[in-house]
Amino acid sequence: MKTDHLFNDKKILIWGYGREGQSTEKWLQGHVSPAAVEISSATPEEMLKGAGDGFDLIIKSPGIVWPPRADSFTGEEVKKIEEISAKITSQTEIFISTFGDKTVGVTGTKGKSTTVSMLAHVLSENSGKKVILAGNIGLPCLDYYDDAEGDSIVVLELSCHQLKDAKTAPHISVFLDLYEEHLDYYGSMDAYFAAKSHIVSRQKAGDKAYIGENVPEIKSESEQIRVIPTREDLCGIELGLYGEHNRINAYFVKKICMENFGISEEAVLKSLNSFEALPHRMKKIGCYEGINFYDDSISTIPEAAIGAATSIPDAQVILVGGMDRGISYSVLEDFMKEHSEYKFICMYATGKRITEELGTGLSNVCYEEDLEGAVKKAFEITDKGRGCVLSPAAASYGYFKNFEERGRIFGELVVKHGSDKSV
Repeated sequence: MKTDHLFNDKKILIWGYGREGQSTEKWLQGHVSPAAVEISSATPEEMLKGAGDGFDLIIKSPGIVWPPRADSFTGEEVKKIEEISAKITSQTEIFISTFGDKTVGVTGTKGKSTTVSMLAHVLSENSGKKVILAGNIGLPCLDYYDDAEGDSIVVLELSCHQLKDAKTAPHISVFLDLYEEHLDYYGSMDAYFAAKSHIVSRQKAGDKAYIGENVPEIKSESEQIRVIPTREDLCGIELGLYGEHNRINAYFVKKICMENFGISEEAVLKSLNSFEALPHRMKKIGCYEGINFYDDSISTIPEAAIGAATSIPDAQVILVGGMDRGISYSVLEDFMKEHSEYKFICMYATGKRITEELGTGLSNVCYEEDLEGAVKKAFEITDKGRGCVLSPAAASYGYFKNFEERGRIFGELVVKHGSDKSV
């Protein structure tokens, strides 16, 4: 059921005016007749003090923290938080409220973008329907509001921020995996998991959820399918991508397509085989001075860096480090200690922290202040015929605009300092 009529004659505040906020403004202009629309860049503290007063609805961008962080609130502040929270909605909420019955939503700490892209690729080639890919992959879902009409399938990548305040969920939900992430935003793993869990807990009877092995139990009215593929299950899944985790994510895609859209196993496998890796995800960028360089800038957690090291056949030198969000690096530090066949160049805040926590005595770990220094060092210590991988295991913010910019600059630095492009 279309829900745009619910916004008519309302005083609406767009809170946050990045890509999604601008998309929201455009949607409101083209689909509803509000009494007023205003844009706000207020801080959560300013909102608590009345910046949102006088509005019927607040359409919040996902990156804005609400409620504000504080050790405690007064009774009046608690009342104000409840009053504002009742007005808050989001692009994701608007879209899923309207098109949730034809939507497959995917979340998880790792592999979301690749999985939704694989799923959209297979469905586009085999379902006979119009397939829309949108969401956290960088495509605001309200931009596709009109396209979703009619005989279509929507595939949405959903981040924890987009799910935090969700009241509705897709008809088919996918929760791939769960690792420590975004603790600077949520403060604890319990809060982080609670946000992501809404993709399942907000489902209703008749909906279906596919859930990965390391995801805790979630209470829901939906049918839940625990996806734990065996080696035999993964046989026949051939991808042009590195990593066992990508084969597991492809198995999710295979099950979803066969069990919900009637696509044959043969057709699914054929389409998966033709899927190409997305940028910044263990993507080879070239061979310079006899060294193969790979861009895995999407890597923001320790497990991702370990996965890159063990998945790329010729990997020898791994570049790690970025913004420190307070997550534990013990699993990566243990890997560094136990695998002297790899060399690690640490950089930025997390790189400094890792080297300090490791202490002295590890000959396979060194520190450089920034990405350029790390690239220069990589040319010195990587053997010819081997690979150097940017897999930071940390966020890019504070040093780069986003992981895409980090990956692009990595490639530019490799070209800059590689005097001879071998391939």
